[in-house]
Amino acid sequence: MPALAKLVGEGRIGQVGVSNYSLQRWQAAEASYGGPVMSNQVRYNLLDRRPEGELLGWAQREGRIVIAYSPVAQGLLSGRYDVDHKPPGTMRSGSAAFSEEHLQRVRPVLEALREVAQSHGATPAQISLAWLIRRPGVVVIPGASSVEQVEANAEAADIELSDDEDRSLTAASDGYRPLDKSRVVAIATSQRIHSLAERVRARGHRTPSATR
Repeated sequence: MPALAKLVGEGRIGQVGVSNYSLQRWQAAEASYGGPVMSNQVRYNLLDRRPEGELLGWAQREGRIVIAYSPVAQGLLSGRYDVDHKPPGTMRSGSAAFSEEHLQRVRPVLEALREVAQSHGATPAQISLAWLIRRPGVVVIPGASSVEQVEANAEAADIELSDDEDRSLTAASDGYRPLDKSRVVAIATSQRIHSLAERVRARGHRTPSATR
């Protein structure tokens, strides 16, 4: 932090931020820096609201910024995927987050997003962003793989959710329960084995039979 303070003092940079810091580390960084560490980039979305525990309230009181990355949970909140429409041939397909078991858990949140999205002529992804932007002191950094996605992300800033819509989305999020770590490991391992078996079959090889 002293090195960053030196760069600010020399006018090379304007502000200092951190990423994935707990509140204690953020405050310690400010003490070391000797001034405001203006932002903390953390994972924050309707399925992962851990920043609300400590970070968000402190940031709002102190005039700091929480930068939400993965605001649509790597596409889980985009509305593109569900138990009947799983991601094909990508890294997502091997993730426990996109397993049938987890997609079932996410369904109530997606249903709430789709309902609100329909009333605004928007997409679930845009509503996910609008819900985050409505939190004071929060900005979002959604990913985009096309110009159309960039434009859609920007349009989310113009969506004004009502208090009732906000409460509906928050209530759906409150009811969500993530997979515990043991299930994540078990599902991810099973999916890797299945994927490997599929690749072997596609190459025309046979898996060796067990010897006695």
